[in-house]
Amino acid sequence: MGRTLLWHSFALVAALGLVSADVQFTSPKAGAKITGGSAVVVEWKDSGDSPAISDLTTYQLFLCAGGDTEDTYDTLYTMVTAGQFSITGNKATSTIGLGLGDDTTNAYFFKMISTAAKGGTVVNYSNRFTLTGMTGTFSDKVVKALKDVKGTDPPPSQDNTQDTDPADPAAEGDYGVEYTMQTGATRFAPMQPVPPTKITKKKATPLYPTSSVSIATTNLPIPKQQTTITQSQTFSVSSRENPASPAPMPSDDMAKFLARWKD
Repeated sequence: MGRTLLWHSFALVAALGLVSADVQFTSPKAGAKITGGSAVVVEWKDSGDSPAISDLTTYQLFLCAGGDTEDTYDTLYTMVTAGQFSITGNKATSTIGLGLGDDTTNAYFFKMISTAAKGGTVVNYSNRFTLTGMTGTFSDKVVKALKDVKGTDPPPSQDNTQDTDPADPAAEGDYGVEYTMQTGATRFAPMQPVPPTKITKKKATPLYPTSSVSIATTNLPIPKQQTTITQSQTFSVSSRENPASPAPMPSDDMAKFLARWKD
């Protein structure tokens, strides 16, 4: 009995840690019905959990549909590509196109990827809602996943800012998945590296092995990819005025040379 109680307590703590979030969406409300093709207002607030919104720098906001895991939902629309919490505040507005999907109940939710000032990212999701009057269709993956969706709860949040290894792809969420392995209309490129202060390489070596190339002999299919989102940089640069006194004007032959141009 004691072991069972201890296990349930541990599971509860683990679950609470998993859903710990910094951004809490307040709009759209859970189960809301929004007319497709109209302006959608997305609002959020600080949830009170760490990290605080004040510890975040930039964010990206996406409309998604499907299940609760990355392999069961699609990113349908990029609402904000490079928002800044300190400038744009806690609100975003955009018009959702009618052809992005159908009107399955509680199929949609918003996904926010925030960059922390100390490094790493946090992924938060809104409650599920419905878009009515939609004229599009979902992928087979989304249709299958929605059969198992019950209620309006969002997918679990992901805090990748604590105890993460930068070399671990899982620590970067969508950005850690190899680009060629990604599917859907939106793909994610990792953060661009910061150039070093000096060159240490003695010779150039390829990052990846060579791959075979097939020459197209017929028309290729229309690519499904529409947008590539590049992860935001987390480093910052500061500068200040040089306090050194300016050098005096020359008084030797150079002074005579410069004096020639006064006329």
